[in-house]
Amino acid sequence: MSSIRFDGVRFAAYTMDHEPRHVHGFYADVEVIVDLRPDGKVSLANRTDAIRPSTGSKSDVRHVLTTAARNFDELVSLWEKHHG
Repeated sequence: MSSIRFDGVRFAAYTMDHEPRHVHGFYADVEVIVDLRPDGKVSLANRTDAIRPSTGSKSDVRHVLTTAARNFDELVSLWEKHHG
């Protein structure tokens, strides 16, 4: 696992993780799985556990997604460090 921090959010990419390209964002009491889309945008992962806990604050989730969008290239590099 490798991680990087921006604006209070720790983003992690796990070595044994799967496609699609994504990172895990940790902020306050929430974990958000963020897809790094081929079109250069980010989105909340399309899975039932994309926000953990599911009762996580909407503003915290929004902060993670906004921070991921602002640092897209760095997050792609973090993913590609392990997945090519």
